[in-house]
Amino acid sequence: MRKKNNARAYPYLAPALISIFVVTLIPIIYTVVLSFTNYNMYHLSDFSFIGVENYVTVLSGSIRNVFFPVLAWTVCFAVISTFGSYFAGLILAILLNNPNMKESKIYRAVLIVPWALPSTIAILAWQGLLNEQYGGINNLLHMLGINFNIPWMTDAFWARVAIIIVNVWLGFPYMMNVCLGGLQSISNDYYEAARIDGASKWQCFKSITFPMVFHLSVPLVISSFAANFNNFGNIYMITQGGPARVDNQFAGYTDILASTTYKMTTWSNRYELSATFSVLIFLIVGTFTLANMHFSGQFKEVD
Repeated sequence: MRKKNNARAYPYLAPALISIFVVTLIPIIYTVVLSFTNYNMYHLSDFSFIGVENYVTVLSGSIRNVFFPVLAWTVCFAVISTFGSYFAGLILAILLNNPNMKESKIYRAVLIVPWALPSTIAILAWQGLLNEQYGGINNLLHMLGINFNIPWMTDAFWARVAIIIVNVWLGFPYMMNVCLGGLQSISNDYYEAARIDGASKWQCFKSITFPMVFHLSVPLVISSFAANFNNFGNIYMITQGGPARVDNQFAGYTDILASTTYKMTTWSNRYELSATFSVLIFLIVGTFTLANMHFSGQFKEVD
C-alpha cells in the first residue's frame, strides 16, 4: 500500500525533478566532464579526454601562479566582507533595539536603503563615487582639506579596499535585519538575572546577546560567505578585476575565482581551465560550508 501511495506522488514531483535535472544536474555534469578534457579554442571539434592533467596544471603547473594568489584574495574578500557586514549589522541592530529610541523605525527605514535598492544601480553609483578625478569621495576629502586623490581604481591596495567597502555597505542591512530578529527573540529574563548577579552591559553582551544571536544567525552567515566567495557581479561591475597584473593574463588584482573563471571562458576561450576552476570552487565552498555547519552544531538534533 505504501509503495502504491509513493508511486502516486511521482507524477506531481516530475515537473520539479525534470527541471532540477535539466537546469542544475546536466550543467554540473557537463562542467565536470569538460574539466577532464582539452576543450578550448584550439580543440573545439577534436577535443579529447586528458584525465587530471588540467587539475595538475592548475594546482602545480603553469596556472599555479594564477590560482593560488586569486584564491588567497577570494578568501580574504569573502571573510572580511561577511564578518564586516555581520558586525556592522549587529552593532546597528543593538542600537535600534533600544526601547527608549522613539525614532528607531525611521532609522531602520533609512538603513535598509542599500538592501532595497537594485544592486546594479547601487554598484554603478559607487563606481561614480570612486572615480579618482571627479568622484564624490575624493571631492569630499578635498573639501575636508585632504589634497590627495585616492587611486581607487588604479592602485591594487585601494581597489581592494574599495571593493570591500562597497560589499560591506550592500550587505550590512540584511545582517542588521537578521540580528534584529535574533535580539527580539531573547527573553528579558536572562538580562534581569544577569543584572541581579551584578553583570555589566559588556558582560551581558559577551555572555548572552552575542552567543544567542550568533547561534541563530550562523546558517545565514555561512550562506552569506558562500555568496561573497562567488560574488562576481560586484567585482566585475566596479573594477572588472583591475588593476591588471603584469605577470598574469587571466586575473587582475581584484579578481576573485568567479571572475577569473569568467575571463578564462569569455576572454581567453580556455573552457577546460574554467571548468576546472568551477569544480575547485565548488569543492572549496562545499567543504568549508559543511565544516562550519558541523563545528557550529547546525547538524545536531534538538529534542
